[in-house]
Amino acid sequence: MKTIIAAAAATLIAGAAFADGHCAAGKTLTDGTLTIATGNPAYYPWVIDDAPEAGQGFEAAVAYAIAAEMGFDAGAVTWVRTSFDEAIQPGAKNFDMNMQQFSITADRDRVVDFSAAYYIAPQAVMTTTEAVEAGAKPTMESLRAMKWGVVASTTALPVVMETINPDQSPLVYDDNANITAAMQAGQIDAALFDLPTALFTSAVLMDNGVVLGQFDPSAAENPDQFGALMPEGSALKACVDEALAALTDNGKLAAIEAEWLQDAVGVPLIK
Repeated sequence: MKTIIAAAAATLIAGAAFADGHCAAGKTLTDGTLTIATGNPAYYPWVIDDAPEAGQGFEAAVAYAIAAEMGFDAGAVTWVRTSFDEAIQPGAKNFDMNMQQFSITADRDRVVDFSAAYYIAPQAVMTTTEAVEAGAKPTMESLRAMKWGVVASTTALPVVMETINPDQSPLVYDDNANITAAMQAGQIDAALFDLPTALFTSAVLMDNGVVLGQFDPSAAENPDQFGALMPEGSALKACVDEALAALTDNGKLAAIEAEWLQDAVGVPLIK
């Protein structure tokens, strides 16, 4: 009986914390608790050691920053796991928001809600250890000398042709998998991916992959923008957007990005 009374009291206290006009009051799955989903497993640099509750890694850190901005302390955040595909399907969800590198697209936005973007993915140069000297820093001159592969349907082609302007015409492929295979076979030296794809591909799909450098996101005409995914019609969306706007204005979002996606990852900007 004492346990039941204590639990009821805790619920009342949590509800009271959001009773005074708080944006999130009555808008989460569980009053006073923010339920956040991530992948199963969740990978570096988004979540360190597959432990989002530690707040280490870019998305884990952003998630706790959003929660704090909305008035939830770390103890009021609960983590659950979903696959990428099940999260973007229509229907009921077991989370208030889900963060696992969801690009904001019109097709997805028809069946789920997205927050404002918390990350704009720059384009990055992926190559192999055989194609570059150890410790080599990217320069436009060195990039022009490389043999390039591109996927014609992406924004990589105009960036390669207009920004890099390689000495040899790039080879054109159907998809990223074919480019990766061509790179491992030594048919091309380099390709342009969004930074998250480059990091994952070089670390997980290749034995000899290297992310040589990244371009400023403004160099891409239509860069990938990542948003927190929420159930369609989520009443919490306005609160999350408000929190992200505050984190942008006060510089905290930029500081988290610098810590986990620039300093820690060690991918230099190509100038």
